[in-house]
Parts: sequence; C-alpha cells; structure tokens
Amino acid sequence: MIILYIILGLLGLLLLLLLIAVVRTLLTPSRKSTYVPNPDPKRAEAYARTLSKMLQYETVSVAETNQREKFLGFHKLLEELFPLVHKHLEKTEIDGNLLFYWKGKRHDKPIVLMSHQDVVPAEGVWEHGPFSGDIADGKVWGRGASDTKCSVMAFFQAVEELLADGYEPENDVYLSSSCTEEWNGGGCPKLVAFLEKRGVRPWLVVDEGGGIITEPIGGIEGNFAMVGVFEKGKADVRFTAHSNGGHASAPRKNSPAARLADFIHYIEHHRVFRRKMPPEVAAIFKALAPYAYFPLKLVFGNLWLFRPVLLQVLPMLSDKAGAMIQTTIAFTMLKGSDAFNVMPQEATLGANMRFIPHQRMAESLAIVRKIAEKYQLDMEVFRSGDVSNATDIHGEAFQTVQRVIAEAFPGCPSSPYVMIGATDAHFYERICDSVVRFAPVIYGAEQLNSMHGLNENIEYNCLPGAVDFYKHLIEAVK
Repeated sequence: MIILYIILGLLGLLLLLLLIAVVRTLLTPSRKSTYVPNPDPKRAEAYARTLSKMLQYETVSVAETNQREKFLGFHKLLEELFPLVHKHLEKTEIDGNLLFYWKGKRHDKPIVLMSHQDVVPAEGVWEHGPFSGDIADGKVWGRGASDTKCSVMAFFQAVEELLADGYEPENDVYLSSSCTEEWNGGGCPKLVAFLEKRGVRPWLVVDEGGGIITEPIGGIEGNFAMVGVFEKGKADVRFTAHSNGGHASAPRKNSPAARLADFIHYIEHHRVFRRKMPPEVAAIFKALAPYAYFPLKLVFGNLWLFRPVLLQVLPMLSDKAGAMIQTTIAFTMLKGSDAFNVMPQEATLGANMRFIPHQRMAESLAIVRKIAEKYQLDMEVFRSGDVSNATDIHGEAFQTVQRVIAEAFPGCPSSPYVMIGATDAHFYERICDSVVRFAPVIYGAEQLNSMHGLNENIEYNCLPGAVDFYKHLIEAVK
C-alpha cells in the first residue's frame, strides 16, 4: 500500500509539473520570423556580378603545398574589384594570406572581419561549371559561392562603399583572409602572429560559421540568424590492425579487417560518449521556443523539465543537433589487402573525431583508445586540436553583433549557435576573447547541401543584406 501511495504521489507531482509547463507555454507569446530579403534589384545584380568574377578565379587549396603565386593572382582581381580598399588601407600579404588595416579615430576596440579565399576541389558533374560564376535562376553558381567568397566580397564591398562616402571608422578595422582554411593550414596563424607582434588585441572577430539559416529545426519556419560562439575540437585518427597475412583460401579468424569491422560496429551501436547540453545549446532552444509550434514550444521553452528527454531524442531528430551535445566519431577511410585472394598483413581505418566541452580531447581520445585496445588495434592521432573557447553570449561584443543583425535584417531573430565544423576563427582566440562565427547570408537547404558538394550556389538577393551587415557593424563599434 505504501508503494502505491508513493507511485500515485510521483504521478501527481509529474502531472503538476507538466501542468506548470503547459501554462508557462500558453503564457509565452508566439512569435514569427518575418525577414525576407527585398533588395534593390540593381544593387543585388551588381554584387552578383562582382561575386561571379571572384568565383571564376579558381582558388582550390592543396594541403602542405606552396600556392602563393595562385593567390597573388586572385589578389590582383580583388584590387580591380575594390580599388578604394587597396588605395586607402594598409595591406599586408604573407604567403598568399591577406590582412588589411583601416585606421580608426580610436584604437581601443579594433574589430576583425574575416573569411577565407581558398575553396575545396570541385568534383563530379555540375549543372553549372564549378568555376563558371554563372548567374542564373536568381543565384550565383560556383565553388566558393556560399563557402565563403560571398563573405569576402561582402566585407570588401562594405568598406569600399564606406570609403566612397568619405567615412572614417571610430575604431580600427582589419580585413583578414587566409588561403589555407580548407585544410586547417598555417595561413591564419601567420596573420594572428603578425597582429600579436604589433600588440593588437581585437575587441571582436567575426568569421564564417553560422549564418541566416532557413528553418534551423524542423517545425520552426522562417529565417534565423545563428551566431556561432564556439567550435568543437577535432582530430584525425588512424586505427591499424596487424596479422601475418596469408592466402584467402584458408582464412584465419580475427583477421585485421574483421577486427576493424567489430570495432566500428561496437562504436556505432553503443553510446561511448556522454551527452550533456552546454549552456550555449540551451540558449538556442530558449531563443527558438517562441517561434515553434506548440509541442516544440512546450519542450524547448521548459528545459527545466524536458532536458533529460531532449538529450535522448535530439540525435534521432537531427544529426547536427545530436552533434551539439556529445563528442562524435565518423569513420571515413578503410584500406586492407590489394588483392581479393590475399589476407592483409595490415588493415587501416581512418576516422574524424569532434570534441565537446564536457568531454574534451584528452578524455574522448582515451575512451576510444581503450576500445581500440580491446580489438587489438593500434591508434595514432593526427592534426588534433581541442575545443575552442566560448564567447560570452551576455557580453558587450556578442550583444553588439545581435543588435547589428536586427538592424541589417529587420524581423530576423538571432540565436547563439554551436559550430560542429571548424574554421580559421579559433586561431584568433590567442589574441581575442570575443570570436563569433556568422556569415551574413541566407543558407537554405540547397545551399547547405551544396557546400563541399555539387552545384554550390548562393541566392544573390541576400548579398545586399550581407554588405549592410558589415557596414552597420563597422559603424556600431564606437
């Protein structure tokens, strides 16, 4: 009988908590994202033509390769497109990487606007040539259109127009653009070292990463400015299984390929990493809740009650959402024997890991190493880096970015965002406490799917808003 009373009491408490959550949700005003770009067509088309010329110049970067001459050619194009920038700003070029300095009236709050020049290779058959820069169907097509020559064009154009108006910035402005971002090369660190030597500590750095995302979560309609505030860490890892080999006609058990397969199966079918909701992820749900339909609004707006449930279901709802709450490992490369009838003496497996703040690089790697040892695998780590610092979402710099977003994109809500990919931005954390990742262009499903894939494009009606964002940001920092 006592147990029954306890159960009934717990059920009553649960119903009471649920009732409180429902009432809170009903009392929370519903909102709607209303931002839709509606620029002057002539202005949008002019920016499209500028971006088209930039896309036509192929800037594919190759890891560990000196490609300075290629990028110097691209710099000549930039000089033709943005003559006032090159006339009035101090230019520094280091091995193809660019830094421009625009002296302000004051020097206590310098800002850095950045995005990379290089692009990934373009493979496969494209609807429009990857380096055609075609303008068709309201879009500019080509490798780098959305990742991220659009941003490079926008902040150069913003400064060009401000210079044409005779504007003098209140604070120092830097334009930073590396040519090694796509392979996490040393270009951006050289620019950071140059600024560090000069004693420059930026007040704010704005790089790519987030963006204006159309329907960021299923059931939440409209355009939302998702502003990245930290990046997950990452490492490339190789696992190797050894044996004496042999002829395939008399196969031995526990072969290298089989051990790798067992290892993959174990990782894929067990929860090896801990799930936890970082404060920045909780802030995302809080910001988006008023824009959701009632069921999502109920859950997102009452994390005090539904957080445990959300941690369980997020990976089922979205791979990207799931990646924001735990370390991930993706198996990407496999190699064994070179012949069908030969057992391999060695088989290798490549993987890419992304680390979360509550389970950083050392802990995550130790977990995987222990499992690898269980299957008699050697483990090597390459090109590793831990989780980046998190920008204070309540700080003045982040709040300034949010205010400028509201000015440049009326009716567009903004939210913190967790970068599950990697950018050059983390290099600037050596000299800056407020580094945000936000490309001020619209990324719909088509644009997101075409990044690093086929038929990359950007809708050019969003380009004037991107230029305005950078202009407003420069003017806002006083």
